[in-house]
Amino acid sequence: MQNLRPAELKAWLDDPARAQPLLLDVREGWEYERCHLDGVTLLPMSAIQTRLGELDPQRETVVICHHGVRSFHVARFLEANGFSNVINLTGGVDAWAKEVDRAMSTY
Repeated sequence: MQNLRPAELKAWLDDPARAQPLLLDVREGWEYERCHLDGVTLLPMSAIQTRLGELDPQRETVVICHHGVRSFHVARFLEANGFSNVINLTGGVDAWAKEVDRAMSTY
């Protein structure tokens, strides 16, 4: 598993020459409603096991949560289940709001 800081993810998303990753938000729905990155797919950590088949194990996947802890555990789970291109967003949406998008709501 790789780790990316928010600024690194922002640079990736802004680079038209790079294939865009799946942004997988593993927070709960109420957290997503408070704030989220544009273009994320919401799949709460509690549903990962039952909905694993909805994800492409070959696609670069950036896993996102509030502070980077749940996303770390989900990223490890994905790797253990054959996903080869898994990246954890270090610091989660909280760090994104502080480092990249200061207009984003925090909680």
